[in-house]
Amino acid sequence: MRRLQSSNTAAMPPPGVCVNIINARHLKDDNGIVTNPQKFLDQDFEQLKQYCMIKRVKYIDGMFPPDVRSIGPGVLTPSELKRVVWLRPYKMVLNPCFEVDGVSRFDFGQGMLGNCWFLASIGALTFQPSILKQVVPLEQRFDEEYCGIFHFRFWRFGRWVDVVIDDKLPTIDGRVIFVHSKDPTEFWPALMEKAYAKVCGSYSDMNAGTTAEALVDFTGGVHMCIDLTESPPTLWELMGRAGQSKSLMGCGTPQGATSANTVLPNGIVQGHAYTVTGVKQILSRGQPVNLVRLWNPWGQQEWIGDWSDKMTLEDFCRFYSDLDICCPSPDFLDGNTSCHWKTSRYEGRWYRVKIEEVLSECSGKQGEKNMLLSLMQKPDKRNRRLVQNLSIGFYVFEYKSRSGKFPASFFNPNRLVYQTTKYESAREVMGFLMLKPGEYLIVPSTFNPNETATFILTILSKSETHVHENSDGHYHEQQEVMVLITLIAHKEKLYNLNIIALVHLELKALNILQDKGTENEENDEKKKNFFRQYSDKYEEVDAEQLQRLLNEQILTGDLKSGGFSIDACRSMVALMDTSVTGKLNGEEFVRLWKKVVAYKDIFFRTDVSKTGTLSLSELRNAIMASGKRASDDMLNMLALRYGASSGHITLESFISMVLRFDCMSQIFSQLSNGMNMTLRESEVIKVIQRCFFKCVQVVIIQPCTAVDLNKGRTFVFGKRKITDKKMSAALEM
Repeated sequence: MRRLQSSNTAAMPPPGVCVNIINARHLKDDNGIVTNPQKFLDQDFEQLKQYCMIKRVKYIDGMFPPDVRSIGPGVLTPSELKRVVWLRPYKMVLNPCFEVDGVSRFDFGQGMLGNCWFLASIGALTFQPSILKQVVPLEQRFDEEYCGIFHFRFWRFGRWVDVVIDDKLPTIDGRVIFVHSKDPTEFWPALMEKAYAKVCGSYSDMNAGTTAEALVDFTGGVHMCIDLTESPPTLWELMGRAGQSKSLMGCGTPQGATSANTVLPNGIVQGHAYTVTGVKQILSRGQPVNLVRLWNPWGQQEWIGDWSDKMTLEDFCRFYSDLDICCPSPDFLDGNTSCHWKTSRYEGRWYRVKIEEVLSECSGKQGEKNMLLSLMQKPDKRNRRLVQNLSIGFYVFEYKSRSGKFPASFFNPNRLVYQTTKYESAREVMGFLMLKPGEYLIVPSTFNPNETATFILTILSKSETHVHENSDGHYHEQQEVMVLITLIAHKEKLYNLNIIALVHLELKALNILQDKGTENEENDEKKKNFFRQYSDKYEEVDAEQLQRLLNEQILTGDLKSGGFSIDACRSMVALMDTSVTGKLNGEEFVRLWKKVVAYKDIFFRTDVSKTGTLSLSELRNAIMASGKRASDDMLNMLALRYGASSGHITLESFISMVLRFDCMSQIFSQLSNGMNMTLRESEVIKVIQRCFFKCVQVVIIQPCTAVDLNKGRTFVFGKRKITDKKMSAALEM
């Protein structure tokens, strides 16, 4: 049979903004839920398999190729890499099987990869068949429909994804080098590991981790981490409820003096991940004994103390450092069957979230912890090993109903009702707390100032919650904007909330941005006279003349990064040239001059750090001060598009950005019905040429943009519709 190279390698992937728009639409269409997962890297398992069967070819995954790139660095030595051969199961054994006599934790053992955390989580998964079948489609077979393609499902940062792989596995001397099955004909563990390696970026990206990460990715459920060095008095009851609630449980041992996994005399391995496979209370000499049963993914080196493969709860807390519990349902959190927990999940940036009516009558009666908050930061890199998690945490403040800004006095410690005990450079931090009836403000934060990342905030409570995210870019006239809340370290472990700056931006005072402005006709005439000194005989200036005027006259002394480029000035001409001559006349130049000066004033007013650039926090306020709105996704996109490598925005970049933003908003306002607009293909190209001069070629040469967005049944080309926000994103490619 011939082999199929995934067609994804030949096609140019859609731009990142296009992918973001598609993902946002899919989430609204319930695409990304467990029963309707998103197609990871846009690979459709059913379509690919059908194609292979029709063409009688075996699948090869071009997005995760069977070569050294998929193994990654640091796992094997150069000499070992030279010996690696990628083989399909039928090349290793005569009668390969996906699974043999069901799925069990005893099916597999760890290979040459340091991913015990992942394998311990698989061990926990095998105890819950209903969850297992969500992750591992067990109907897959090496039968007459076999064509070398398999798929698995994982929850990844807010959505379920279906991951397609081929079945070529890395081997040395004919043996699988990573996770391997005890029965050489069984291959589900090795194939599942390969699918997760693809999600992480490579096999080496799975080196080192915590069971919590994989447990969450297997369930998409409620995660609770318990520090066993300070275990709560209700630990046994909690573990018992978790065991009865289809939960997955994993734990870890503290690291020893070195990074090596040293085996202690009692059989426990230091710095290692284990699966909690059961809890049971028995009577011994008339006294109840609480026992915890554990499993080592190595397949050997078990506890050799009392009770064989079990240990007492006291020994468990003595020798293990942490316990992770993950369950699709939050009801295991307490033992009251009459009260049910509700889950709400929100995505956003590091800003404010308001919660109303936190408690119900049910939770109020118990006087116990009634809310679990989880803050998870999303990665900004494709490869897991390259992700640098920020130190994150959150505060919870109580407040009364109010509108407008929260003044500095609001953040008085007297109003603080909860804070994470420390900031952690982890994927997820959480807090289990008790809140009385009232209204609260949750403030997620990074430890260091001026850091930003996307996050998922999960709120679990026994009552209905009403959440308002205060970072969506919406505002009202005269609203004042609070910026740059940071947390400062104090005596190593104590953290105080410190308001670095408070900027009052009264939007009603921004009439300088209107064409009639605040300058009188006399000043306009002075500008025209100045313009005539530099214009040609037709009283016009081209991009080169405009560049000299801006850099050497109008903004001299204010520009810190070399001034406006010729391309930026060409874009300005295209934006302001209403007469379509390719040059600016006196009226057009004066209008541009007034905008440039207004945006310069906004820039320096919002540059509270006095660095001569705008951070992401400052950029948000500058955009609002210019009379525009920007969601978190849009803000991040603008920072990436116009920011330097540091992520900060120079004056030149800010002016160029707001001019384009303003032009795009005007076009939408004039051509839309207020919600949607319809454009022909030629009109789209004209809009892009006018608003985004340098980006024309990017859009034209990538027809996949139109195709992929049209899959979402929304306008890009032709007579289809796109909303204001999505139009902004599409034109920002």
